[in-house]
Amino acid sequence: MDKEITLDGLEQIIASTYAAEQEFKQMKLIMDQVIEFLPTALWVLDGENNFFVLNNEAKSLSCLFDKLDRTKKTQEVDHNDKIYLIKINPNENNTIITAIDITEQKRSERLAAMGQVSAHLAHEIRNPIGSISILASTLLGRVETKNKLLVMEIKKSIYRVERIIKSTLLFTKGVTANKKRFSLLELEDEMESSFEFYSLSKDIELDIDFSHDKELFGDFDLLSIVFQNFLYNGLDAIEEDDEKEGIVTISHDSNNEFDIITIKDSGVPIENKNILFEPFKTTKLQGHGLGLALSLEIIKAHGGKVELLKETKGFSIYLRKEV
Repeated sequence: MDKEITLDGLEQIIASTYAAEQEFKQMKLIMDQVIEFLPTALWVLDGENNFFVLNNEAKSLSCLFDKLDRTKKTQEVDHNDKIYLIKINPNENNTIITAIDITEQKRSERLAAMGQVSAHLAHEIRNPIGSISILASTLLGRVETKNKLLVMEIKKSIYRVERIIKSTLLFTKGVTANKKRFSLLELEDEMESSFEFYSLSKDIELDIDFSHDKELFGDFDLLSIVFQNFLYNGLDAIEEDDEKEGIVTISHDSNNEFDIITIKDSGVPIENKNILFEPFKTTKLQGHGLGLALSLEIIKAHGGKVELLKETKGFSIYLRKEV
């Protein structure tokens, strides 16, 4: 009888141990899945500094691990154009290290600070620039004919500064589109006028292929800024090129959902496509880094998109049609 009781007890202990083992395996599986699901790189080192736990995010950042200062519990580390917040928690048995990508957070903080400074400067500059613009217009009507070209160059330079001020203020306060229908002819006239205000040092042709009986749906003033930015972007690229002449072509097409404006230029290739629409960054010798960023915001406010052409240098701007 005692033998039977002992066997029953052993069987119960074995069954309980097996159940506990299965539960442990299930919990371990869940913990492993949680660790891999984290957007955070996780390293756990044992007392001898050997890796005890290492998730896939941590494996992909092995080079980042080598940059860490193990004497600091909290630090920010630059790695591959990203910023990581590192936290190190050492104790007697192990050391837990985490790294999380805070690039967007830092970018937002930097943009907010730069935006405040830029807006303040734009406000301060706007009034004196406005006065200079009025004086230049008055001067144009009074100088001798041989000096009119010089005054026109002054007006063109002022126009460019005014455009930068307007873009800066618009970018910092946000974009709201007041949409209505307007003809492509109006847009063509606006582009030709903007082209005349650009100070050319080369023989550059502007070729606009629009159907004058077609219309677009959007905020004309905001879209004028967009296409002017893309036009000047192309003209700047041609000015930087070694060739003595160049061409900017602007054309219109459409499908069931979008009107499509395509702008191409024969200027220098784009060096860094990754920062094209990054505020306050520019790939050009001249520019303030807001033109394309603001243009993208305006197009998004119209429910559209901007695509970089693959086979030739240029952009396609998609404007959603009126529903």
